[in-house]
Amino acid sequence: MENEMLRLSERLVELRGEKDDAEATLSDIKADIEKTEYALVQAMTENEMQNFTHSGSQFVLTTKTRASSVAGEKEGLYSALREYGFGDIITETINANTLSSTVKGLIEENSDTLPDWLGGLVNVFEKTGVTVKKANKK
Repeated sequence: MENEMLRLSERLVELRGEKDDAEATLSDIKADIEKTEYALVQAMTENEMQNFTHSGSQFVLTTKTRASSVAGEKEGLYSALREYGFGDIITETINANTLSSTVKGLIEENSDTLPDWLGGLVNVFEKTGVTVKKANKK
């Protein structure tokens, strides 16, 4: 039994080391994806291409509106959202996609301007990326 316990303890240390290595590799891959996507967005923009197909994948330039709470202003944001009738999107945290969608709608309804009551409470920015999907065979 003692030998089994020692073998398992060594295996656990080995597996945790492998996990740490895999997480580091994944972090590097995510950084490479971000850099490559940024470069592809630049190339597509420079070539005025909204989309193209290559090697069985379709690449489509997409822009998403994102919003997040200003640092240190989460409670103020929650209070403002409740006051203006958007308290139903608040849970223990606000889903980032739900907040982004709500803020995007409010901006559209307010002549493409962030409503004053949200000023200083959310950061709003555009992020252009590339959607990759299987190309339709014809």
